[in-house]
Amino acid sequence: MVGLSVAEFTLAIIIGTLAAIVYSLRVLVVLERRIAGMEENLQKMTRQVLKTEKKILSKRKR
Repeated sequence: MVGLSVAEFTLAIIIGTLAAIVYSLRVLVVLERRIAGMEENLQKMTRQVLKTEKKILSKRKR
């Protein structure tokens, strides 16, 4: 059995490159979801702090 021909070798490189691109896109989607979750948690915390500040300011004005 002889080694890979030039066409087979080129096809293998193209398929490998496509697989790497698909994997990279998958990683990007996972990271985007994680960042979106972190951003949502930050917004919840910010809303809670704002609510607490409003309570404190309303009590101070009395």
